[in-house]
Amino acid sequence: MPIPLFNSIASWLLKKRYHQIELFLKYPLDVQKEVLQHLVDFSKDTQIGREYGFADQISYEEFAARVPIRNYEGVSELIERSRRGEQNLFWPTTIKWFAKSSGTTNAKSKFIPVSTEALEDCHYKSSKDLLCLYLNNNENSQLFRGKSLRLGGSKELYEDNGTFFGDLSAILIDNMPLWAEYSSTPSSKVSLMSEWESKLEAIIEESIQENVTSLAGVPSWMLVLLNDVLKKTGKNHLFEIWENLEVYFHGGVSFAPYRDQYKKLLPRKNFNFYETYNASEGFFGIQDRNNADDLLLMLDYGIFYEFIPMDTYEKDEKAVPLWEVKTGVNYAMVITTNAGLWRYKIGDTVRFTSTNPYRIRITGRTKHHINAFGEELIIENAEEALKQICQKTDAEIMDYTAAPIFMNGSEKGAHEWMIEFRRPPKDVDYFTEFLDNALKSLNSDYEAKRYNNITLKMPTVHVARPNLFHDWLKSKNKLGGQHKIPRLSNERCYLEELLELNLNK
Repeated sequence: MPIPLFNSIASWLLKKRYHQIELFLKYPLDVQKEVLQHLVDFSKDTQIGREYGFADQISYEEFAARVPIRNYEGVSELIERSRRGEQNLFWPTTIKWFAKSSGTTNAKSKFIPVSTEALEDCHYKSSKDLLCLYLNNNENSQLFRGKSLRLGGSKELYEDNGTFFGDLSAILIDNMPLWAEYSSTPSSKVSLMSEWESKLEAIIEESIQENVTSLAGVPSWMLVLLNDVLKKTGKNHLFEIWENLEVYFHGGVSFAPYRDQYKKLLPRKNFNFYETYNASEGFFGIQDRNNADDLLLMLDYGIFYEFIPMDTYEKDEKAVPLWEVKTGVNYAMVITTNAGLWRYKIGDTVRFTSTNPYRIRITGRTKHHINAFGEELIIENAEEALKQICQKTDAEIMDYTAAPIFMNGSEKGAHEWMIEFRRPPKDVDYFTEFLDNALKSLNSDYEAKRYNNITLKMPTVHVARPNLFHDWLKSKNKLGGQHKIPRLSNERCYLEELLELNLNK
């Protein structure tokens, strides 16, 4: 099919979907209640369905009273049985695929069930919706005149007892519809290569020959790829290689620390950056407006949402449905999905910016914060503070992590940061002082603990040697687009490993 004709047909089909999106924008609560009722009805004859009485017509209140909220440990036994081939445990159709996910770099892996319904009605539907929303906002887009450069995980699929596991991206590529394969680069063969560094070289060789009109991938890993592309080609910016490049679809980690670096690689004022919120458990949010800093919560993907206010998390926690959420509150997200996760704590935190329509910002992870001294420092605070100081000092950050320095006798506590810079600040002491002041302005609990050094001293910042985080991930066999650096931790294990590695090479 000629590319201009394909572009026109694809654009027309995707824009038709916008009328369905308008339906859940207009009737969000009705749509969510229908999603829950369908999930319950569809699963009534599973082990979970029989255990919790899904055969009855039950209200949300009855559902919440009957089904407990669980984390991965609470469902891992059923998932392991499913991986061994048992079916109809938590979802009525055959579960064939499991997305292997550790969230960050924890040794213990999670195996998240991926059903056919989740593939079709969530993951692939969301990919089309992302394009639909983008095209709706950019009438003159020529997106389909070229290809999307996608950067996913680096693992192939593995078979075990008749089921398959691997990175979610590997599962998606293995089942990818023809239209997506036709419009993407690199080829599936290259995308599924296991060895990350060889894969990067192969992606560059393939992609620089293509007319790339969009980019898709995790900002930290995509930045590595794009800088290698410039190094390989000797060009100054990406438009010298792909003159028709118009949008970068990003997700997985916060874009804030990387935005200025991307603007230098992509120096056009009308270039678009579109954020997505997806995980192994499902696809949740899409930026639905140009230049927005929040995401539209997608309500018709077979996922029912609940939210736990973080001030009650793992205490006297009580989830609230979508119709009871409030703007400005930090919530832990709980999901019930069309892959058989029931009232599952995904481990992410969000804050609603709007309830008409329902839009969110991702604020961090339930386990990735620092609260060793009552300071409640979350990733959202850290990312904003680092963005401010990089703008002030003209520094550029590649990666970072932070952990507490615990009190020792009369010694006060503090926060200790390991930061790898692409361009370091001229004065690390000034950088540290600005970081401290920015965190005070963003977080009143941190400010209170820092007042007159009552509880916390000035933070310590270490400048990491080049490639420290890359070498750390490589030592754990965790290189690739699916793996993330743990930004904040209440424990020192990650930081101690990095401190040792920083000294030894």
